[in-house]
Amino acid sequence: AGPGGGGCARRGRWGRGCPVRGLLYGALLLLASVLRRGAAELTDGNNEHLKREHSLIKPYQGVGSSSMPLWDFQGSTMLTSQYVRLTPDERSREGSIWNRVPCFLKDWELHVHFKIHGAGKKNLHGDGFALWYTRERLMPGPVFGSKDNFHGLAIFLDTYPNDEATERVFPYISAMVNNGSLAYDHSKDGRWTELAGCTADLRNRNHDTFLAVRYSRGRLTMMTDVEDKNEWKNCIDIAGVRLPTGYFFGASAGTGDLSDNHDIISMKLFQLMVEHPPEEENIDWTKIEPSVNLLKSPKDNLDDPTGNFRSGPLTGWKVFLLLLCALLGIIVCAVVGAVVFQRRQERNKRFY
Repeated sequence: AGPGGGGCARRGRWGRGCPVRGLLYGALLLLASVLRRGAAELTDGNNEHLKREHSLIKPYQGVGSSSMPLWDFQGSTMLTSQYVRLTPDERSREGSIWNRVPCFLKDWELHVHFKIHGAGKKNLHGDGFALWYTRERLMPGPVFGSKDNFHGLAIFLDTYPNDEATERVFPYISAMVNNGSLAYDHSKDGRWTELAGCTADLRNRNHDTFLAVRYSRGRLTMMTDVEDKNEWKNCIDIAGVRLPTGYFFGASAGTGDLSDNHDIISMKLFQLMVEHPPEEENIDWTKIEPSVNLLKSPKDNLDDPTGNFRSGPLTGWKVFLLLLCALLGIIVCAVVGAVVFQRRQERNKRFY
């Protein structure tokens, strides 16, 4: 369950790999971000800094013990020299690992090197794991091994479809922002509280799999690298997200009747050097309530068969109902018009 060997060891932000290759990928992704509407704005690699107090990197310290510097873990979590296993491939297990140091960065980027694998095949595996940036820490619960009704941001890597009627293709990655008032609905795979999501074939891969989460100036962006192409693929891009500072990073996983190994190989947090407008200088970022400025409630979010988020007012079944109502209206008008025309014709005949 360890990372793949060979090649250059250094991995940058959106472009990873050897220095020259990283520059090429960075140039291509920068060009793509200009051409593609809604893509994340890339920052100069020199303006990012690894924050070791919030990062989990090999060689881990405290292997074989019940604790490690800067990180706490609980439940079934097991620390080895190659990975942190949140759950083994066994039923009814849950585990988590949490950073001890609160994060006071306004703009950050998190890179997670992970591996989900097990013996189960064809939907006989589960349930997945979650990444957290929340006020609460080390609080076990029903949401992938952690607390429900949390405060902050959660990223779910869900490997099992509980809703048999869903059109999503699993594994499925989704994002949720909560101020403590929302509950995660497992029976609907979190559909009603999901902000956005994408499908990613990330389980039982024979190569390294990565997820990147960026939060900068109220914009949440997620990308995946799970296809062994050494390049990032867009997953989520949402503006209007408000997250406070002073929360904790963590990861948790849970299994039920079905199971998998859920391994975290590394978590690297980078500080993004971003300028903010002068009016934000007097804001107490620790007092901000987690929220998202959406035109619609998350409960109105709709899925399409590709797994993409759509928030337009006329999508999915609403389009079908609108067309159906329009068709029925045309038929009714045609019938009424025909009856009125026929009666007028009969009335005119009586005058001759």
